[in-house]
Order: sequence, then structure tokens, then C-alpha cells
Amino acid sequence: MRRNPGRRQALIDAAIEVLAKEGARGLTFRAVDAEAAVPPGTASNYFANRDDLFTQAGGRIYERLLPDEATIARSREGVQDETRYVELMHELVDRVSAFNSGYLALLELRLESTRRPELRALLTKRIREDIDANIGHHAASGLPGDSTSAVLLYLALNWLIVERLTLPDIFTEQETHELVDAAVRRSLNT
Repeated sequence: MRRNPGRRQALIDAAIEVLAKEGARGLTFRAVDAEAAVPPGTASNYFANRDDLFTQAGGRIYERLLPDEATIARSREGVQDETRYVELMHELVDRVSAFNSGYLALLELRLESTRRPELRALLTKRIREDIDANIGHHAASGLPGDSTSAVLLYLALNWLIVERLTLPDIFTEQETHELVDAAVRRSLNT
């Protein structure tokens, strides 16, 4: 296998786009080569097989979904109250929705993980780490609510993002905004 990290990352990013457009069945080395605009056969030089490609795409999606340091720093500023919590959840929904191909590819990978144990192990680890990080950030932030509030918001907002990306006409932008507000406020009323 080749060792050009920049090329490998571009191929993995192309695989994410292919997953979002064509689904798991459409993820072939040929499709990745075409999406990355590289010569035919390039992807097969970088990945041992499709399982390897699926697994590396699964890892890369989370790298791209995570907030950058500036966003994390901003989240710690100001009064950590219910209003701030609502603002943070709006930022989260907007940021994740903006990487629509990544989130759609992640949905494809979740389905594919039911058939690929290595992919399932990777996604289980990454998603559990994400949930634990959200709970830890919540606990350290001084935001209202408890760990259950953080998990309930994780579950509710993930499905809201699915609706927004797959059936965008279900909820208007205003309804989406109101639903995020309500999800935060109701998760805090325990």
C-alpha cells in the first residue's frame, strides 16, 4: 500500500462523498477514484479491500464532524445557563447539518456495520467516545441539566438532523429552530 497521507485522506474524503451519493453498494474503488479525480486503480493502491475503505471512512467522518478548537473555546464563554445551552445546540445542529454528505455517509456506515464487524467495532468506539465526551463537557461546563439531559439531546437532535438532511421539507427552518429550543428546555425539566 502507498504511503502518501495527503492522497490517502483525499481518497477517504472521496469515499465519504460516494457513500452519501451512492450508498454502501456504490462504494467501489472505481467510484472513489472517479470522485477523487485520480487515475483508475489509485484507491486499490491505498486500501487493502472495501472493508478497509469502509473503516477508514468511518474514522474520518468523525474527525470532520468534531468542532474545531475555536468553536470549543466559544462554547465555554459567557454564562452557562439554559439560553446558552440552546445556543450551543443550535450551533451543533447547524454544524453537523452543514457536513451533510458526512452525516449521510455515517448513516450508510451504520447500516453497513450490521454486516461488517470491524466497522461496527470502530463506530461503536467512536460514537461511545463522542457520547462520553458530550457528557464530560456537559458536566464540566456548568450548564443546567445532568448526563441524562445530554444523552436525550444527543438522541433527539441526531434524529432531527436526519429529518433535515433526508426529508428537508418535513420541518421548515423556523420549526427546526423551535424544535431545538423545545428539546433543550424539555430535557432540562426532569
